[in-house]
This record gives sequence, C-alpha cells and structure tokens, in this order.
Amino acid sequence: MAAALFSCCLGCCGDNNSGHVTLKEMPTVQLDTHHMGTDVVIVKSGRRICGTGGCIANAPLHQNKSYFEFKIQSTGVWGLGVATKKANLNQIPMGRDPHSLVLRQDGTVYHNNEEKNRLPANSLPQEGDIVGVTYDHVELNLYLNGKNMNCPASGIRGTVYPVVYVDDSAILDCQFSDFYHTLPHGYQKILFEQQIF
Repeated sequence: MAAALFSCCLGCCGDNNSGHVTLKEMPTVQLDTHHMGTDVVIVKSGRRICGTGGCIANAPLHQNKSYFEFKIQSTGVWGLGVATKKANLNQIPMGRDPHSLVLRQDGTVYHNNEEKNRLPANSLPQEGDIVGVTYDHVELNLYLNGKNMNCPASGIRGTVYPVVYVDDSAILDCQFSDFYHTLPHGYQKILFEQQIF
C-alpha cells in the first residue's frame, strides 16, 4: 500500500511532471496565408500585406462587436473591410460580389458592385494613417485616425473575416490587438470562438 501511494505521488509530483497542467496557448489573430491571392506576400508575422491580391484573417468575427485596424504604410491600390471565405482574393478591387464589403483607397465603400457609402471628401486615408473598422454583424463602420467617419455600410451575409487587398505598390499593416487608438465603446478585439465562451 505504501509503495503504491509513493508511486502515485512520484508519478504526480516527481520526475518530469510538476503536477501543473499545461495550458494550450491561444492562437494569434493574423492574416491567413492559406486564404490569400496567388500574388500576395504576407510578412511581419502575418501582419503586413504587399504584392497583388487580397487576404482574409485567420479568425472569423464571431462576437457581437469587433474592432480591428489597418495602417497604410505605402499608398497605391488598396481596400479593407470584411469578406466571407467565398470571396475571390485574386480579383482587385474587391467589393464587386456579395462576398466582400470593403473601403477602397478612393474613399468609396463597395459591396456586390454597388457603392454603399463614401468617406467625406476631406477624409481620404493617406500614407501613415490608421483606418479602424467596427463590425456588429449588421453594419460596418470606419474610423480615420481614431475619428468616427459616420460612414456605415451593410449587406454582407454569413460568416465574415477581416479582409485587406493591395496592388500598385500599396503596403498595409494589420492591427488585431495593441491598437493605435482607443476602441469605440462596446467593441473589442477579435476573439477566437473558444475565447468567447
């Protein structure tokens, strides 16, 4: 009996096992190299996009109110917003089908080849600017350097992911945490499904 007890203690607390439970590290939200256009280049640990084409993030927007940001490192042709996995990530500009809802570099917001809204004329994002995106499963809204652009757009259906596309030398960086600006009230960073429950 004492030997069995000693063996159990040794097995639980002794050699090679401290008795601590190893916690599974939560995945990081980043651009998904398995869901990108054929001429896209993703660098900086899944946070920077360059080349030609689009890429979606590796986490869908499950929670009620999501927020994420993009920094325009170099201008050119670009767009950002939300898309389903059915979006054609080789078709630039995006927003021409029912599978993407995007702000384009000219300040227009497109979904299903229809202009849904437009940023104010004096508010076009420039190199170095931060574009924030909120999404609440109905409406996408945009922030420029922390200021609400009051530019809502809707219409996309299904499970959506953050999306970004580039062409013509544009380079954009994604921020899915450690944001440049304060999150709008009630919004939070993107959470993987197992983090929500």
